[in-house]
Parts: sequence; structure tokens; C-alpha cells
Amino acid sequence: MNDIVGLIGGLGLLLPLLAGLALLLYLVPIPLWIAAWASGAYVGLLTLIGMRLRRVPPTTVITARISAVKAGLDISINDLEAHFLAGGNVVRVVNAMISADKANIPLPFKRAAAIDLAGRNVLEAVQMSVLPKVIETPKIAAVAKDGIQLIAVCRVTVRTNIDRLVGGAGEETIIARVGEGMVSTIGSASSHKNVLENPDHISKHVLSKGLDAGTAYEILSIDIADVDVGANIGAKLQIDQANADKQIAQAKAEERRAMAVALEQEMRARVVEAEAEVPRAMADAFRQGNMGIMDYYRMKNVQADTAMRDEIAGTSDKGGSAPA
Repeated sequence: MNDIVGLIGGLGLLLPLLAGLALLLYLVPIPLWIAAWASGAYVGLLTLIGMRLRRVPPTTVITARISAVKAGLDISINDLEAHFLAGGNVVRVVNAMISADKANIPLPFKRAAAIDLAGRNVLEAVQMSVLPKVIETPKIAAVAKDGIQLIAVCRVTVRTNIDRLVGGAGEETIIARVGEGMVSTIGSASSHKNVLENPDHISKHVLSKGLDAGTAYEILSIDIADVDVGANIGAKLQIDQANADKQIAQAKAEERRAMAVALEQEMRARVVEAEAEVPRAMADAFRQGNMGIMDYYRMKNVQADTAMRDEIAGTSDKGGSAPA
């Protein structure tokens, strides 16, 4: 019985010791401390414990510091820890600084951290500064002075400007400015043949405008990849203008015809109105004694004779001449 009680008491003492040892090993990463000391990037045990308490992964920060020290860069552990707490990528910043140092590109830690916190990939920026990038513009259509449309594609070779990477415009701005310059250059050409004969004039003119101002890139060269002849925009515009003028003329002619028809109808209405006044005038003449019954009959005979002649004339026009 006493042995069982002693065994239970020993286990009761052993379990807290094991728990304390596990907590100590968690707070003090001994293997990481030894690796940092052996690499020449010594970090104190209290600093490692403080990282654990501040919820900073010591493995990430210490590994980045070891890489920097081995590459000959002096980056303090406080700067790395502060950058991680600010939401930055410590490993990427250190790798970018190592790449920049090997390429003789000045890149201090504060600038690299600022670029990383701005949301840009600082490592890709350094790589693009070493190996320039080629940006191909979409097909850009422009019209020369002779009315012929040209469709051109341009390749822009750029490299990163580290000094303007924070706050500088991106690739979209470069493409938009190059497209604007191409449209302006082609539009100022007197003939499309001049552009086809000397396409390098486009690249030289666009490159001379300093389109990389205010951007995060430096334009190294602008090359015309392809130039195609499009439609005859000038002729199409002239045809459209002619059709528009034709429709305007037709509308005006229709307006004049409608006015003439209205005037003719108005004159006919006046004739009918005047003819309607004849019986009334005759009645007044009868009442006033200015016209007798014989005068009335003679007028009726004249009207009947005139109607007969009109009918005969109408029949002769349709069926030929009347027999003699």
C-alpha cells in the first residue's frame, strides 16, 4: 500500500516537471539559439523569449537574420521584428536586399521595408531592375493625315526604378502613355506611307517625350513590333458626309414639294369658292334687272357648247383624231 502511494506521489511530481520542461523548451528554442550562435548572428535567450511573448515566430526572424549575416548585411533583430509586426514579409525583404547587394544596387532596409509594406513585391522589383521586362502594348489604331488607318503594336522594355517604386505609377500608365504617343505621332504624319517606310520615327518620337516620368519604371527602349494598314477612314467619313448631305437635300426637296402641293390645293379651294359665288351674282343680277332670261339661256348654251367641245377633245386625245 505504501509503495502505491509513493508511486502516485512520484508521478504527481514528475508530471509538473515535464510540463514545465515543455513550456521552457517552447519559450526558449534552444536549437534555434544554437544555430544563430554558430552562424555568427547571435541572439540572446531573453530576446527569443520576448519574441514568443510578442507572438513573433522566432524561426522566421532568426532564419532571415542568419541569411542576411551570411550575405554580409547588418540588419538588426529589432528592425526585422518590427517589420513583421507591421505586417511585412521579412524573408522576402531580406532576400531582396541580398539580391540588390549582389547586383550593386543600393537598397537600404528602410526603403525595402517601405516598398514591401506598400504592397509591391520588392524581390520582383529588384529582379526586374537586374533583368528588364518587355511590355507589349495592345493593337493601337491611329489615322494619318491622308485618312488611312494604321494599326500598330509596340514593345516597351522597362526596368524598375527603385527610388520611385513607392508612389510611382504602374505598367498601365506606361501602356497608356505609349499608346497616346503612338496615336499622336501617326496622326501628325502627312501620309501613311511615311510611317510604313520609317516606323522607327514612331519609337524615337515617343521615347523623346519622357513617358516614364512619375512612374516606377525606367523606359530603356520602344520598338515597333508590327504595323498594319487598316481601313480608309477618310473615304468613309466623306461617304458618310455625302449621305448626310443627300438626306438633308431630300428632306428640303420634300419640304418644298409639300409646300407646292399645299399652295395648289389652296388655289383650287379659292377657285371653287369663286365658282360658288357665280350663282349668287347671277341671282343678284336678276333681282337688280341687269340680266334677262335670254342672257341666261345664251350663257347656258355657251356652257353646253364648251362642255361638248371638251368632251370631243378628250375623246380625240384618247382614240386618235376625229374624222373630217
